[in-house]
Amino acid sequence: MSLSSDVPIAIQAFVDATNAGDSAAFVAAFTEDAFLSDWGREYRGHEEIADWDRTDNIGKRARFELLAVKPGVGDQQFVATVVVSGDGYNGTSDLEFTLRGDRVSRLVIAP
Repeated sequence: MSLSSDVPIAIQAFVDATNAGDSAAFVAAFTEDAFLSDWGREYRGHEEIADWDRTDNIGKRARFELLAVKPGVGDQQFVATVVVSGDGYNGTSDLEFTLRGDRVSRLVIAP
């Protein structure tokens, strides 16, 4: 997968919204019934994901440098390797995405 041209739309929207500090676009990158797990803390649906965004993502001025995207174990699953910087977590992390169409339906962030 060529990083520049083959990044799934939903993952690119997730990264772009975070880097632009656009919370509305960030939440819109997820399906209405999306699930997000951040080191075991679980969030479901747009409202809870917006809360996570305020406390742990854009609210912490996070920025992502997308290093790689590779297929995961199932259909529409991908692992994105990102370098995270900002006022919260800083470092390299693998983000496990499940997509539905052009939106994120599941995201797992694990140590």
